[in-house]
Amino acid sequence: MKRRTFIAGTVALLSTPGIVRAQAYPARPVRIIVPFGPGGNADVFGRIIAQKLSEEFGEQFYVENVSGAGGNIGVGRAAQAAPDGYTVLVSPPSFVINPALYDRVPYDARTSFDAVTLAVSTTVVLAVHPSVPAQTLGELVALIRNNAGKYNYATAGVGSPGHIVGEMLRQSLSLDLVHIPYNSAGLAIGSTVAGHTTICLAAPAPIVPQVKDGNLRALAVAYSRRLQALADVPTTAEAGYPDIEFDNWFGVFVPAGTHEDIIAVLHREIVKSMMLPDVRARLLTLGFEPVGSAPTEFSRQVEIEVEKWARVIRAANIKPE
Repeated sequence: MKRRTFIAGTVALLSTPGIVRAQAYPARPVRIIVPFGPGGNADVFGRIIAQKLSEEFGEQFYVENVSGAGGNIGVGRAAQAAPDGYTVLVSPPSFVINPALYDRVPYDARTSFDAVTLAVSTTVVLAVHPSVPAQTLGELVALIRNNAGKYNYATAGVGSPGHIVGEMLRQSLSLDLVHIPYNSAGLAIGSTVAGHTTICLAAPAPIVPQVKDGNLRALAVAYSRRLQALADVPTTAEAGYPDIEFDNWFGVFVPAGTHEDIIAVLHREIVKSMMLPDVRARLLTLGFEPVGSAPTEFSRQVEIEVEKWARVIRAANIKPE
């Protein structure tokens, strides 16, 4: 596909360094770091966007999975990259949760990155292996209470949205429930499908196909409303647990100092891609709701959520295993 160019309105604009830089971008492949393993939620979304950006620009955008330490290794690597637009980070809220969860992280959520967009919003789905004799969340809670030490839950790792929701559930209801962290949602879900773990908590994208195929039974979504992709699955509030709720967004960032014109180009093309009928339909089917917030709006949200999750983690005494 022929590379798209950005045409300024006047010769004066064309001579402006920022405009020239935006016109030339990208001139080579762009790496999209996903700080979790293949098959997880960030990976699924990252690959959807990488494909569309590659088609739009005529230059390759490719996903590099850098998993480990609850996402810290991948985010840290992205933070060290040159601020030239050729390294992009796609991250879930572990980006703002981990600074409070870990004693030390290799980035500063406020200063190491420039926000591009909060791209999509989703939630956490609680699903169980079909052998678990519970058809509702209430029945599962009763089952856990009556079988101390028997049940566990798998997540994409320490500090992942699934982990936070699991701990909120465990601590608020005083449940004997062991956390089993993996390096990606795909691995966590696979462990529950195989029966190695009994419960999994993850974003919808990799869970929905397993539920549709009968390999998992979804009991609740930790959201303010039901998901289109799992319309028959109640929210946690509908299931009787209104305090268990999580807005599990996926955001796009670039290393701090990236030129504002490159940020503007990335924002525009990502938002435009998500609005394409085929992409929007696919995102909704996977349980993602397109948002596409402005960079300044997302930056403010990051600031707010860093403080919010620090308070939640301190109050709940959540610690990495």
